[in-house]
Amino acid sequence: MEEQMFKALFVEERDKGIFKREVISRRINDLPENDVLIKVHYSGLNYKDALSATGNKGVTRSYPHTPGIDASGIVEESGNNAFRIGDEVLVTGYDLGMNTDGGFGEYIRVPAEWLVPKPANLTLEECMVLGTAGFTAALGIDRMLKMGQKPEDGPLVVTGATGGVGSMAVAILAKIGFDVIAATGKKDVMGYLQTLGAKEVIGRVEVDDQSGRPLLKPKWAGGFDTVGGNILNTLLKACSVHGCIASCGNALSYKLETTIFPFILNGVNLLGVNSATCPMNHRKDLWEKLSGEWKVDQLDTIKKLVSLDDLNHYIDEILQGKIVGRIVISYKL
Repeated sequence: MEEQMFKALFVEERDKGIFKREVISRRINDLPENDVLIKVHYSGLNYKDALSATGNKGVTRSYPHTPGIDASGIVEESGNNAFRIGDEVLVTGYDLGMNTDGGFGEYIRVPAEWLVPKPANLTLEECMVLGTAGFTAALGIDRMLKMGQKPEDGPLVVTGATGGVGSMAVAILAKIGFDVIAATGKKDVMGYLQTLGAKEVIGRVEVDDQSGRPLLKPKWAGGFDTVGGNILNTLLKACSVHGCIASCGNALSYKLETTIFPFILNGVNLLGVNSATCPMNHRKDLWEKLSGEWKVDQLDTIKKLVSLDDLNHYIDEILQGKIVGRIVISYKL
């Protein structure tokens, strides 16, 4: 019997520090020996995927490798009683696409413990429009709510608002009743952000204070930061008393230079958001929210469907900060 082959984006280190990525044919038998084989229908492009695809060994330790930290599809083989052939499932995070071959291939083989049954009110495509971006936004917002953040406290600012996580944060926060200030460095995106529910759209300069002052006059009741660096510092300095700032990204910088004053004088809460290691019971609860009371009404506005063969272009675009919304890889195109 002829061995089954599949298409995948393959990243190889040709010379030391020189990486090449191309779509090739791979053998299913070359996938890791895990419990469940899934035929991938959709995946999503994330900043971490682009780092992996360009040889960042802080994300992926060894090459060759297939990135893709998100995938949704159908179970084709299962060695675990929790999942049967034909089940619709999704996986985000864990080690998928980092050091385990990921969703930028037509098949993945993963541990059953990583899998979430597809929520009934979402399609496989919608699961990947949300993907890690939507899940990360939901996790951060859930933490803010548990810390007591309420719509009546005042507006929340979202930085990197046109990116995947930012877009989802704007849409979810607006849906559950918050007034959202969307901050972006892109031009001509006001209409997009207003469609997601933003009440106000501001430029990056307004969240990048260069005064050197340790505290600023409060400008927002809390925020969701996706970029890090001095922008995160500015959010902390201009946050109202007892507000929450969720932090999930470092596209601007991984460094945070600030003082303790926002914390000890204003009681500001800095909430770290790491979706990759979220416990499964909480993970399932959040996916139920994303498919129910928190379901984003503008998923079609946020998504752009592309084929695996077209993905290389968008990897470069996301690294350059040019992507608006979510790039979703469809194996049906």
